[in-house]
Amino acid sequence: MAEENSTTRVKHFVFVSFTNKPVLKITLFFVFLISYIATLVGNIGMIALIRASPQLHTPMYFFLSNLSFIDSLFSSVVACKSLANLLEDKKSISFTGCAVQMYLVIGLASAECFLLAAMAYDRYVAICKPLLYLVLMSPRFCILLMAGSYLLGFLHSLLHTIFTFRLPFCQSEINQVYCDVTALLSLSCSDTHLNELLIFYVAGPVEATTILSVFLSYMYILANIVRISSVSGRVKAFSTCTSHLTAVTIFHGAILILHFRPKSSNGSPIQDVSDKILAIFYTMMIPLLNPLIYSLRNKEVKDALVVIQRNIWNKIIKQ
Repeated sequence: MAEENSTTRVKHFVFVSFTNKPVLKITLFFVFLISYIATLVGNIGMIALIRASPQLHTPMYFFLSNLSFIDSLFSSVVACKSLANLLEDKKSISFTGCAVQMYLVIGLASAECFLLAAMAYDRYVAICKPLLYLVLMSPRFCILLMAGSYLLGFLHSLLHTIFTFRLPFCQSEINQVYCDVTALLSLSCSDTHLNELLIFYVAGPVEATTILSVFLSYMYILANIVRISSVSGRVKAFSTCTSHLTAVTIFHGAILILHFRPKSSNGSPIQDVSDKILAIFYTMMIPLLNPLIYSLRNKEVKDALVVIQRNIWNKIIKQ
């Protein structure tokens, strides 16, 4: 009966603020706002560039456009509420709103894990089996890989969301910038052992499997590159992979540090702040970095951008 009463008391959650200083709040608001706008411009711009450039209508850029789509949504789910909270005195979110936010955050992050693994397989086929590339990476197969990434990601998220929000909550203050599963479990007044097992035996294998897929793909790629006789050929082959490998390292590194590193039972103020900074980097900064990584380190993207700019300039001159 006590658990039922505690459950009905928590109708909304409250985010613990970074700071109570108005000047710092306004500063953080504009920093987050500029980062969020840059994220949307970069990712939506990448999608538009790929759609407008026939030379980018390949499996690699099909996956990249979907990565930009996921990153746009992923950043929006956290940034919009975080920006509003910086301007509000009461930084609350409804019980249902928190469940939806957590479902979307885990679902999109999991889908990105599977998508990055699919992109690694695409690079493996392109470099190790170039003559079969168009056969193995057919449009139908690419769509199936993409759909599978979304399906597995959101099924994984649904499992954690259901088992988290069936718990009774005795506290309502979330010491994080979004509705994070581990932060919510610490607010429950019941046994969370089953939820912790789900994180270990479900989320853990999802992370391990996708990292292993990327690792194996690049082991085969590296072995194949070493056998290329010309230096220019080796450089060209590896340069097509560096952008993806950089994005994978940053994304999975942030997940491992944020969710799988050992934490003390009594969170110190320094640890709480560091967790929030990591969460901001994971949900807001990585989606901003991805389009920069793929545009600055990718000759095909830069060439396509030059062509688009030239075509726009020619149209302006003709008018």
